[in-house]
Amino acid sequence: MKSSRTLGLVMIAPAAIMIVLFFLMPVVLTAVFSMTSMTTATGISGGVYQIAPNSLIALKSALPDIAAEMAEPRYTVDEAGLKAVEGLGLAPGIAAELRAKHMGEVFPARRDVERMLKDLAERPSTREVKQISEQFNRSVLNTRFDSKGQLFSALDSLGFKLTPEEKETVATATYTGWIWTTDNFSRLVTSPDMARVLLNTVLYVALVLTLFNVGYALLLAIWTHYMPPTPASIFRGIWLLPRITPVVIYVMLWKWLAWDTGFISILMGKFGYPPKNYLLDNAYNAWIFVVLINGFIGASMGMLVFSSAMKAIPKSQFYASEVDGASRWQQIRYIILPQMRWPILFVTCYQTLSLLASFNEILLATNGGPGNSTEVWALAAYHTALRNYAGNLEYGLGAAMALVLVVIGVVLSLLYLRVFNYGTLVAKPLIED
Repeated sequence: MKSSRTLGLVMIAPAAIMIVLFFLMPVVLTAVFSMTSMTTATGISGGVYQIAPNSLIALKSALPDIAAEMAEPRYTVDEAGLKAVEGLGLAPGIAAELRAKHMGEVFPARRDVERMLKDLAERPSTREVKQISEQFNRSVLNTRFDSKGQLFSALDSLGFKLTPEEKETVATATYTGWIWTTDNFSRLVTSPDMARVLLNTVLYVALVLTLFNVGYALLLAIWTHYMPPTPASIFRGIWLLPRITPVVIYVMLWKWLAWDTGFISILMGKFGYPPKNYLLDNAYNAWIFVVLINGFIGASMGMLVFSSAMKAIPKSQFYASEVDGASRWQQIRYIILPQMRWPILFVTCYQTLSLLASFNEILLATNGGPGNSTEVWALAAYHTALRNYAGNLEYGLGAAMALVLVVIGVVLSLLYLRVFNYGTLVAKPLIED
């Protein structure tokens, strides 16, 4: 018994490892990334502190006066500047007097340091004043600092007297790396664009699922159930073509149908209508094609599942119903549909999760257009995290969007189990009690 249990654990170990690596770990990593501010700008490793134009814009809302001062250069009389002055070949007394009387002084503007230089005993010329002042030009703008200490030390050397609270505000605004944050979820809740994407997703899943993945698939299965075996097999094989055809070729065929040089435009041209791209000319037409493209793929799987389930129904039930004078509709209503709860639950649950996570067909057909009218949640997450027109890929926000899909999928799965009364479906037959 013990050896059997050990053998069972050994046999199931590869499957357990695959589940951990390819299911649990991606979900865990998605949750981790969703709590960060990672973008293309921050990278995925630690960042530095840099007072750049974009950080100054962010700093203006909290510390406008300090942000304005940081944007302008300051002039500091230091040893590096004095050595540079000595290298200009000017009167030797200039550098000596600056070192003796003005060492360490900070001037907020160029005119202030030039006024000081004109008061020196050597009285440098106007051209020499310009040359000397340039040697003391010090600015923290676009300078990279590896730590807060280096940043604050540089600011102190330039005469910025900041309180501890102000220093932390500056550090937060100038940090170029990622941080732990929950702002991604706040953005999802408050963004009107995300509300529209969510509405598109609900519309997309509801239409494709009810009209094709379950509704039309069930209708196809019933049709083929009452057909002779050979025509039924041929009919099912034809409906498998959208699923087995490579998605790129499949979508290209639909594009050829809808393009301004495609079949519809050629046909409508015979009646005097000008050619146009029916796939992207307006949101209404785009949605029709998105639903049809995805619906024909999903209907084939549901048809196979439902057809297999119908074949498992004992033929004696159909024979007995015919003897009793039952019509086809009565057979469907009282024999087929009551025994299809489990297959319908499976197809509904599986196809809902599939539609929530899939975006390949929409990406290839409309890329979310026209005007983001067909942008669904999974496609928006892809655009946010991996490919967008702005160039700054927001990994953290995209991961948060993906995590929302995981949560929605789990909630809907539990809801389906409740609606279809999963407990009774897996209960032991009463005859065994």
